Amino acid sequence: MTIVVKPHNKNEEMELLAFLDRMKYDYSREEPVALSETQLQETLKRDRLYEDGKTDTFSIEDIITHFKLKA
Repeated sequence: MTIVVKPHNKNEEMELLAFLDRMKYDYSREEPVALSETQLQETLKRDRLYEDGKTDTFSIEDIITHFKLKA
């Protein structure tokens, strides 16, 4: 799972990190990776196809069943 958090200030960042440490969560503090122009164009193309109803969508239950995953 990926969660992106953008603290409003350094104090909030330090409090969040302290909380994660107390809870013994594994986390990384990587900066977001920028997409290349090719990746950006591909993403926008897929977004347009989705918005135009030209792609298939599946519920998470369908995906779990299809790939025989354990929920």
